[in-house]
Amino acid sequence: MIEIRLQLSVRDLTYADLSSCGWAGDALHVRQLAGQLRRAEAGEIDYLALCTSVGLPVAVGGIDYTVKPGAGEIWQLGVHPALQSCGIGTLLIRSAEQRITARGLTRAELGVEEGNPRARALYERLGYQAFGREPDSWDVVAEDGSIRRYETMCTLMRKDLA
Repeated sequence: MIEIRLQLSVRDLTYADLSSCGWAGDALHVRQLAGQLRRAEAGEIDYLALCTSVGLPVAVGGIDYTVKPGAGEIWQLGVHPALQSCGIGTLLIRSAEQRITARGLTRAELGVEEGNPRARALYERLGYQAFGREPDSWDVVAEDGSIRRYETMCTLMRKDLA
């Protein structure tokens, strides 16, 4: 067995990072990240990047402070597919929780697609509890290049950080 160790740092995602984030979603998603970075500049959200020692993002995720009073809503979490199940998602979520508490908030919330049991198991291991369900949707690029609306059902989860 070969063991590889990565030194990762947590920082804000930057515009310069976007060209390295193709693994995080389709081209439309990466373009939309630029809009999220504008929201970060306005202080509405934080958008985190976990980066290797050479500065390349291997995990990203946002925290929106405008959706739920008293809570940071964690969303758009993604870990490079080659590095999933290595603890990087845990580090990303813990980093998001630290940002939330640094803003003086005591609760984190997130939605997980009901068809993603691995993600839900991770959130439960980290202390998140289900409290409801709601539909969600977003635009994606179809195989023919057109834009279509992806619709899904999410389980809502929360964790008290106090």
